[in-house]
Amino acid sequence: MKVDLFDFELPQACIAQHPASPRDAARLLLVKGAALEDKTVLDLAQSLNPGDICVFNDTRVIPARLFGKRGEAGMEVTLHKQDAPDTWRAFARPAKKLKENDRIDFADGFHATVTAKGLGGEVTLRFDRSGPELMAALETQGIMPLPPYIKRARGGEATDLNDYQTLFATRPGAVAAPTASLHFTERLLSTLKDRGVTTARVTLHVGAGTFLPVKVDNTHDHVMHAEWGEVSAEVADQINAVKLGGGRVVAIGTTALRLLESAADDTGLLKPFLGDTAIFITPGYRFKIIDVLMSNFHLPRSTLFMLVAAFAGLERMHAAYAHAIQAGYRFYSYGDACLLERAKENAA
Repeated sequence: MKVDLFDFELPQACIAQHPASPRDAARLLLVKGAALEDKTVLDLAQSLNPGDICVFNDTRVIPARLFGKRGEAGMEVTLHKQDAPDTWRAFARPAKKLKENDRIDFADGFHATVTAKGLGGEVTLRFDRSGPELMAALETQGIMPLPPYIKRARGGEATDLNDYQTLFATRPGAVAAPTASLHFTERLLSTLKDRGVTTARVTLHVGAGTFLPVKVDNTHDHVMHAEWGEVSAEVADQINAVKLGGGRVVAIGTTALRLLESAADDTGLLKPFLGDTAIFITPGYRFKIIDVLMSNFHLPRSTLFMLVAAFAGLERMHAAYAHAIQAGYRFYSYGDACLLERAKENAA
């Protein structure tokens, strides 16, 4: 499909620079068929059915952005996928003059060596330490890898350490937050429980590739970066039991959706999953297991807007986004959310 089909005009003023406070006070746009209804996130439970299950991504964002030097030249590095305890793939700026075996110093006694170069500024870095020691160094030297549309000074803001982390964040490894889950509070979870909605957790370590622009003219030519995920056998059984009982599977965020769709077979049965997924969902995809999606509002021409268009319908999503812009909804990672029901024609 032509990437131009997923374009729209978004005023700069719509891009949220800080989250709502409290988190569950963010706005929620209900998209059901052709109907659009303005709510708040705290109203979510009333838009779900008893017996539904909400699936969250429990990944934890690490301070994956580093500033260092190659000789006298300044370097910025954003880690995006771990290959080994001491090795990460990363996006480097500027990357043009980087060569294999170049050393980047981040602090006294903390450095990495370039072991490979890829396309689009991607490099592979082997650090001088691994495992917990490397994570400890990142906590000391790194900053939260906020997406480029959230404007911060080089050191970021102290509040982002909490604001850009979800209530469910327990498994370190992501370099971008599963932003739909940023809206959740203990108060909101209590309303779901009272409604008879159950919850489950899966893990997808979100990579910085999430924010890469689509530079091709046709979606068939775009290559997704792989991300590591896990669906346990227990969670697979829990979700399958909900489906068999007539409940709906509600993905909280596109990351949970992509992982569950990667783990489901063609009959709609969810299987345990452990490994990488590079699933790229565009209109024409037949969804195997997800019935409802809660998601933030995404960038024009992005793979995430393509995903929601595949789920709910392209015209429907253009109309929903136009309404959101007109009504003053806040966009992107720290912005508001929408709740989408899957278009009937998009089921497998």
